[in-house]
This record gives sequence, C-alpha cells and structure tokens, in this order.
Amino acid sequence: MDYFFLSILFTLSLTTITFVILQTTTTTRRKTRLPPGTTGLPFIGESLQLISFYKTENPEPFIDTRVAKYGPIFTTHVFGEKTVFSTDLEINRFILQNEGRLFESSYPGSISNLVGKHSLTFMRGCLHRKMHSLTMSFANSTIIKDHLLVDIDRLVRLNLDTWTGRILLMEEAKKITFELTLKQLLSIDPSEWTENLRKIYMRVIEGFFCIPNPILSITYRRAIQARKRVAEALNLVVRERRMERERGIKKNDMLAALFDSDGDGSGIGFSDDEIVDFLVSLLVAGYDTTSTTITLAVKFLTDTPLALAQLKVRFLSLN
Repeated sequence: MDYFFLSILFTLSLTTITFVILQTTTTTRRKTRLPPGTTGLPFIGESLQLISFYKTENPEPFIDTRVAKYGPIFTTHVFGEKTVFSTDLEINRFILQNEGRLFESSYPGSISNLVGKHSLTFMRGCLHRKMHSLTMSFANSTIIKDHLLVDIDRLVRLNLDTWTGRILLMEEAKKITFELTLKQLLSIDPSEWTENLRKIYMRVIEGFFCIPNPILSITYRRAIQARKRVAEALNLVVRERRMERERGIKKNDMLAALFDSDGDGSGIGFSDDEIVDFLVSLLVAGYDTTSTTITLAVKFLTDTPLALAQLKVRFLSLN
C-alpha cells in the first residue's frame, strides 16, 4: 500500500463513531428511577471489569452480558460515577438529536482532571458556543483545505521512510496522528521535542482507563503528573507565541485563531490556561479514534485486494 493511499486513509479517518454513555447526576438519582443493573463494589463499581475487557481483543462481553441480563439499557458504576449504558439505536439517536435541550453532555470528574476544567468538553453557555463556533470555522477554513492534505501526505511519507523490519501499525498510526494534530494546532513539525511530549502524553491517555483515584491507582497518579508536564510544555509554547505575535509574527493554525478571537468584539477572550486546556482536549479527541480507524482500514483493505484496487482506481480518477 503506497504513500498516497495511506494519506487518504488518514483523511477519511477524521470522522468517528461515538458510543453513548449517560452519566446520572445527583438530582437525576433523586427524581428518576434508573434502569436495572448493578453498581458493583463500593466506589470502584465495575470499573475493573470494564477495563479488563477493553484491554483484550474482544471488549464486547462487558456490554453483551449485561444486555442479556438487564436489557439494552442498563445501570452500572464505572470510573467513579453511576452510569447508564444505552445500546438501543433509537434511544441513542433521540439523545443525540436532543443534546443541549433535553440532555446535557457530561463526563466523569476524573476526566476533567486529565483534560482540564477549561476544555471544550466542560464549557457551558456563551463561552462554549464561541469556542465551538471557532473550532468549526477553523475546520472549514482555507487553512485546513490548503494545508491539511499536504501535511498528512508529508507526515505519512516522513514516517514510512523510517520504518525498518517489523512495525506495529497501531503505534505508528498514533504517532502520525499526534504529529499531525500538533502541526494543525501549533505549527510545530516533528522533532525530538514532539516525540518527548508524545511519550508524556501517552501516560495521560492511560489515565482514562484505570481506577480514577491517585491513592488506589499508580496509573492514575502518573497520568495526573504527566498531564501537569504536558500543560507546562504547552503553556511555554503559548507564551512564546504571544510574544511573537506582539512582534508581528503570525502563523496560520488553531492557536492563532484563538489569539484572533480575543479581538473579535465579543468581549470574551481566552487566558493561557483556558487555551492549554482546549489544546489538550483536542489532542485527546482524535488520538485513539483516528489511529484505530487507520489501523482497521489498512487491515481490511489488505485482507480485501479487490476493495483496495477499486479504491486506487477511484482516487486516481479524482486526481
């Protein structure tokens, strides 16, 4: 499979599928009877079972066994929160269509410790609307259209040239995804600094899939420490870029768009801490999902030569 088609796969993988998990608030618990299920051990709940299944090649039994026992909607307790899982297509569609009206997105408190309280995930009101609008406008801008495909192709070629012997495709896809995200967010090219940051960042990601308590879990404690180091590194970049901006140096990336928003007349500017939290949340958003999609696409195309040949014909006809 050549450079061009790996580049195309990275472009196609930017669209991901979300599995709906509903977290119950204290108010909801008082007023609403929850679906059937079990909450497992005190505080830990069923987190260990969920984690153990998701570290295997087949994570489905955690869901399947509970669906068989309780139905398509069931209650459990994971990552420090009582949680309702829904596997019902119509209900999930109804929830997604009514987000912001009948339902509000939320995540466990342990997640906010890792992505930051100022991330887009936890923003509300006019600040959330502004940040969401800014993100979408940047994604649809000529900056992305003019440079994204070029950056994808260049980074794929750069990494492929370093491959020797046996490689783990999933890990390489994660590396390229991280480098591409940093390039779009901060205009930073792959270097020893970006690789060191990625290694620290990987510890943050590990913290999403463990018991969310720094006393009970060494992994979570290390994730919190790693998150602090990532924030310090990004804070330094943001401060340097602000100084460059004062000297009239401007770049075309997400950080520049965030700086520009300070003077858009809305009266809502962003502090360095808010910007760093936002950058961390964007790094988190596509790291595993994009790399997983890439890996599966390569596997299935490799296993299906006819589909690969048809894909080549299709994309060559577009160019």
